[in-house]
This record gives sequence, C-alpha cells and structure tokens, in this order.
Amino acid sequence: METGFSILSTALVLTFILDPFGNVPLLLTILKDIDRKKHRRIIIREMLIGLVILLLFLFAGRGFLNLFHLETSSVSIAGGLIFLIIALKLIFPAADGSSIFASTGEPFIVPIAMPMVAGPSALATLMVMANNHEGHLSGLFFAVLIAWAITATILLSSPLFFRLLRKKGLVALEKLMGMLLLIMAVQMLLDGISEYINTFISSL
Repeated sequence: METGFSILSTALVLTFILDPFGNVPLLLTILKDIDRKKHRRIIIREMLIGLVILLLFLFAGRGFLNLFHLETSSVSIAGGLIFLIIALKLIFPAADGSSIFASTGEPFIVPIAMPMVAGPSALATLMVMANNHEGHLSGLFFAVLIAWAITATILLSSPLFFRLLRKKGLVALEKLMGMLLLIMAVQMLLDGISEYINTFISSL
C-alpha cells in the first residue's frame, strides 16, 4: 500500500508533465494564422476540454481502455501519430500558405486540448497515480486542478510573446517546432511500440 501522498508535490509533478512553458512556442505557431482576438477564447475552450479529458482518464481511464480492450501503449502511439502529422505539416507547409487545420483553420480539441494538454504522458501518469493512490482520488483531483490552473495561466499569457517574435520570428519558430515535434512523435511511437512489445512478451 502506498505511503505518503502530497497534493502540492503531485501537482508539481503533473505540471512538469503538462510542460506549459514547452508548449508556448507550439501554441503560438498553431494560432499564428488566426485572428488574435480569438486567441483567448480558443485557449480557454481548449484548456477546459483538456481538463475534462484529464479528469476522465483520472477517474475512468483504466475502465475506458478495458472497455475497448485497449492498452496504455495505444495512447502513446495515437499521440505520436497525431504529433507526426502536425510536425510534417509545420515543416512542409501547404504551397498556398493555408492553415494546418482543415476548413475553418481553427484548432478544435486536436492538437491543443489533446495531445498538448491531455497528452499521452499525462494520461498514462494519471492512470498510474489513480492505481497507486486509490485512497486519495480526491487529492489527485485537486492536484490535477492545480496543475491545470498553472498550465492555463501560462498558456493564456502566450499571445504576449507574439509582440516580441512578430511574423518572421513565428515562421522560424514554426520550422523549429516542427523538427522538435517530429522528434517527440518518433519518441512517443517508440515508447508505445516498446511498451506493447513488452506487454505482449510478458503475456506469453
């Protein structure tokens, strides 16, 4: 049975996993072609959706995966594939300069709410924590809220960086984030495949 549990320390760990500062450049790149007046509304909406997903996986993640006979490795592989597609579009943008998002050019759920906020690492971590601290689900709930609030505050402040980077800075940032995302996508895929192989071997 687990011993110590601290809401603040758990919230700190979750904040590091959510990586709000690391997501600021990506968020700026995603929103660069969207009217700045809509940025705040989009970020708030996506953050709320991300929070719902995080809480769903905290309280029902394992049951959801079991219901559809899915392994936790599938979460990593799915997140890696999403990041891979986005990375390729960032590195090799459309010739007409259109947004990486279809039709409206406005992101919805993917990729801000998921996998940026509710990413595979965060979802897998929440399921592990819920399993290891079954008697502290209420504490985990508040820890998630604290980590989410910190992340939301930082990401809501991200449009301020636009005034510093401007258009050319964001173009350069877009290419850089594309490369970083490509590396992250490959790592997520490798982690997911490795976890699946280990699970498969252990089941033999």
